[in-house]
Amino acid sequence: MKTPPDLSQLTPDQLRHLAATLMSQVEQQEQALAQSQKTLRHTEQVNQKLSYELALLKRHAFGKRSEQLNVLQISLLDEVVDADIAAIETELEDLKLASATPTPKKAPKRAPLPPELPRTEIHHDPENDLCACGCQLRRIGEEISEKLDYTPGVFHVERHIRGKWVCDQCETLTQAPMPAQIIDKGIPTAGLLAQVLIAKYADHLPLYRQEQIFARAGVAIPRSTLAEWVGVCGVRLQPLIDALRDLLLSEPVLHADETPVPMLAPGKKKTHRAYLWAYATTPYAGLKAVVYDFSESRGGQHARDFLGDWRGKLICDDYSGYKQSFANGVTEIGCMAHARRKFVDLHVAGKSQIAKQAIELIGQLYQVEREAQTLTAEERQRLRETRARPIADALHRWMLAHREKVPNGSATAKALDYSLKRWVALTRYLDDGGLTIDNNRVENLIRPWTLGRSNWLFAGSLRSGQRAATIMSLIQCAKLNGHEPYAYLKDVLERLPTHKASQLSELLPHNWQHTD
Repeated sequence: MKTPPDLSQLTPDQLRHLAATLMSQVEQQEQALAQSQKTLRHTEQVNQKLSYELALLKRHAFGKRSEQLNVLQISLLDEVVDADIAAIETELEDLKLASATPTPKKAPKRAPLPPELPRTEIHHDPENDLCACGCQLRRIGEEISEKLDYTPGVFHVERHIRGKWVCDQCETLTQAPMPAQIIDKGIPTAGLLAQVLIAKYADHLPLYRQEQIFARAGVAIPRSTLAEWVGVCGVRLQPLIDALRDLLLSEPVLHADETPVPMLAPGKKKTHRAYLWAYATTPYAGLKAVVYDFSESRGGQHARDFLGDWRGKLICDDYSGYKQSFANGVTEIGCMAHARRKFVDLHVAGKSQIAKQAIELIGQLYQVEREAQTLTAEERQRLRETRARPIADALHRWMLAHREKVPNGSATAKALDYSLKRWVALTRYLDDGGLTIDNNRVENLIRPWTLGRSNWLFAGSLRSGQRAATIMSLIQCAKLNGHEPYAYLKDVLERLPTHKASQLSELLPHNWQHTD
């Protein structure tokens, strides 16, 4: 152990030299300590970042970007092809000129419906039994055509009996026409078609499973036939979606979101990522509607094509595909749920106290929204001004203060930056009682697609994805307006063949009234 010098024996110059030496040593130790603390902070940031990323990886299951198709998946593709062909043929048939000479078709041979099925006879006779010449008509026979109907779980057959009446005086033959059907020359009624659509798009049952279910009930319907029915229905229902889209774009505020859907790559035995877009009215709007749009990619052009000249307020997440729409005049409304989610992920990953405080403050904003749900737009805006705005201002100041203390690049800094950079968009809802605090409404409406992906496996083509978007739009709109989807689709499919185009709005879910 080194003996300290006797300071009393040192000269003033020696004392000054010793003091200078000690001060130099202290300074070097302070620099070394500062460097150690800096290294420690950097290590803590790296550990925090890695812990955060590891926690996210554990929470999120990543699907394959492309996958080889197995035998079952390839068999499902047959359904899609048959449906696409039927839809295309229906569209081509509608485009034919009235004066065109129809091409004679060979009458298909159809197996008779099982005789053990219960039958309901529906008679179609002239309104009166007098001929146009004034003489009495005499019944000379009848024609019988059978159509297959379906009450969920039970098949029965409708026997349409059209009596033939003749005038003995002038030999004029009179017979009531068959009611128009969605598929005139087929056997399905509107009830059976509605069941197939509901099972496929609401209950997520592929057609091969429905084929098995029908076979157990005693009726063999090939999946290719079911696919043809689906394709024709998609074409016939499209005008309703076109009208619904026009109404949707007349609303001043819309929600928007998108989700990936695997789609078969043309000419390849693997899938690539297509996207399903959803556009919906707010829960405060008079119109309760959602319209799905299927596209091959996530490019922002798809959103711009759908919105067209619409220049309202769009509630959405921070996806860059919407940015050009904002530059073109659409007003961006941010989603507070997405901002909160960043802090939730951070807190779950590392029990961050900053994240916990942010979650609690954002929770106060949501408490105000729960109290404002039943208010009018004006009352809601006033409540937000007096209760929510002070909370939002305090939250903003709190975020700015903590951002000064948090090192760049850390997970905490990224969570704070997400909110701070979008703060104007996140708080625009405070100025308008017709806006919502987040985008959760459309995320809930897009959930049926995420639930169905495990059963659909993939969309077989762009057309099949668009057809699914059409039918699911009607199903979800029926639910939003309090209708039972099967009853709605059945009634619409019954009325659509003879419904006037000028009165098409009567069949839209928000206007629809059930007819007995």
